Amino acid sequence: MNIALTPPMGWNSWDCWGAAVTEETVLKNARFMAENLKQYGWEYVVVDIEWYQPTVQTHDYIPFAELCMDENGRLQPAVNRFPSAAGGKGFGPLAERIHSMGLKFGIHIMRGLPRMAAHRRLPILGAEGTCADAADPNSVCAWNPDMYGLKCDSPLAAAWYQSIFDQYAAWGVDYVKCDDIAREYPRCEREIELISEACRKCGRDIVLSLSPGPAPLEKAEHLKTYANLWRITDDFWDEWRLLKGMFERAEKWCVHSGPGHWPDADMLPLGALRQCWNKDDRTRFTPDEQRTMMTLWCMLRSPLMVGADLSVPDPFLLSLLTCREVLEIEKHSFCARPLRTTPEEAAWLAPRKDGKGAYAAVFNLTDEPRQVSISREEAETPFQSAKELWTGREDKDLSALLPPHACAVWRL
Repeated sequence: MNIALTPPMGWNSWDCWGAAVTEETVLKNARFMAENLKQYGWEYVVVDIEWYQPTVQTHDYIPFAELCMDENGRLQPAVNRFPSAAGGKGFGPLAERIHSMGLKFGIHIMRGLPRMAAHRRLPILGAEGTCADAADPNSVCAWNPDMYGLKCDSPLAAAWYQSIFDQYAAWGVDYVKCDDIAREYPRCEREIELISEACRKCGRDIVLSLSPGPAPLEKAEHLKTYANLWRITDDFWDEWRLLKGMFERAEKWCVHSGPGHWPDADMLPLGALRQCWNKDDRTRFTPDEQRTMMTLWCMLRSPLMVGADLSVPDPFLLSLLTCREVLEIEKHSFCARPLRTTPEEAAWLAPRKDGKGAYAAVFNLTDEPRQVSISREEAETPFQSAKELWTGREDKDLSALLPPHACAVWRL
């Protein structure tokens, strides 16, 4: 199946607007992406959590809020936030607008079905039974109050998931981020299978992403079978300790990156963030840390989802998102692996698919300047010179004196 043959790249509303994003904001960021980023591979526009909740204002969730649903319990966009959904059109009109820009459209969902649908005993479309019959009130999310999990041994569970994915396909959805599931093994193993089966039977090619992490490493083969990407960490934010910790996770997961299945190091907290909390908030990562994050994600071949308000002018952010030669590592490398990961430094190597050289990266993980090198023997690929991709300089050797938390990445 030709879905996510390379790691998806796009924008997600969570880091900036939490649960409170609106249609106007989504379109504003989509237009920026179409005009400035699409030619570099950025294409997905993803509406994150609680698009069906009309009163949400921040990252916080309101317990037992009235949710927007249809007569079969399926969640619908809140019309006060997504006015094009009026008249039962759902996300169809918004998806059409996104597609007209040459982009793809995605949404966030929680596993299970709405508690309200179970309490009201609403029918499940195409099945002999109600949402109450399918719901498992003992399977609930620890951090979001909207949903019940399902009795996954009941045929009603499969019918429920098929009913919502058929709706998403009709809307024109290209990407579904399913939450409260990737780290919930073993209780959600069968539920992942049901979601995947419904996604693949809906008649539309939809990327299936599972959150939050950390997903269990021992379930890698199951994840590769039933999902296109899965989170390897809990929510990742702009703190150096979290970025430094990602090197260990990347080392464990890199062998599982491949066409159609990608370990996901989470969103890129770059640029203007947390706008629903503080209108002037920006990433706390230094410029060197931002390049380190982008380089590690690309060497791992993690999906790239930026969470910034793209409409806020930010030349440095734009330089990161349009560095074509760094971004191409995602599409042109394979079998990337760390040569070493220590508390002080890391070094990675990734051959190119076309056999024309390789990529090599070094990282300073300390708080002091440090010389970090890869020997010619370690590089394994004969080379006369190497181009450092962030600066464009030509180097004779793979060695750099790096500032704290900085990196260098070469094409050999």
